[in-house]
Amino acid sequence: MKEITWDDFEDIELRVGTIIKVEDFPEARKPAYKLEIDFGKEIGIKKSSAQITELYKKQELIDKQVMCVINFPPKQIGNFMSECLTTGFINEKGVILAVPDKQTKNGLKLA
Repeated sequence: MKEITWDDFEDIELRVGTIIKVEDFPEARKPAYKLEIDFGKEIGIKKSSAQITELYKKQELIDKQVMCVINFPPKQIGNFMSECLTTGFINEKGVILAVPDKQTKNGLKLA
């Protein structure tokens, strides 16, 4: 495991947002969804590609709050520009989303 400094951690903008739109992403190399995530007025709406199709159906993702890294540079994934990284835990069945355990204000930073 590579150690980082506290300053390194503080540079990461891990924010909570609410999924407002989910679409299939058939052009992706691995099964994925295209997400639109609302991070509140200050940050706005960002797009993300997420390989979460094994454990989540599109309809159950709407209004779900998720933790995302929002300060990576945009990344081209096929014909889609991903603007944030939706975080999760990888196990043998797929990716389990990292989510707050209580409803919270969009845009709050993980401390």
